[in-house]
Amino acid sequence: MRTHPPVEVVTVDDQEIFRAVVRDVIEATPGFRAVGEASSGEEALRVVGELEPQLVLLDVRMPGMDGIETAERLRAAHPHTVVVLVSLAESADLPSSAGDCGAAALVRKQDFGPALLRSLWRAHGLDG
Repeated sequence: MRTHPPVEVVTVDDQEIFRAVVRDVIEATPGFRAVGEASSGEEALRVVGELEPQLVLLDVRMPGMDGIETAERLRAAHPHTVVVLVSLAESADLPSSAGDCGAAALVRKQDFGPALLRSLWRAHGLDG
């Protein structure tokens, strides 16, 4: 049986507590590895450029450059990176540009867990 290297994940959120929760979920999910974090859109561009993860979990609402603009810039610079927006808000409550920024999906923070992480990667990951 051929095993794949773990999917490398960067989490971008201005709230340390959410980054810690996501880190724990990633580390508890076989086949995934947390490789980096950022607390702003600007920092995300630098971290993703340095680490080149396969998956970026990106908060929609952050001070400065929000997640929508960050997703657009990440997708332009790293077209093979899967970007998933995360938000406390329902998708209907987000700006319409959230659907046009190149993100593979939008998920609610309160739904995030190992099963969702695996299903996101199965649906949108490069390895299928």
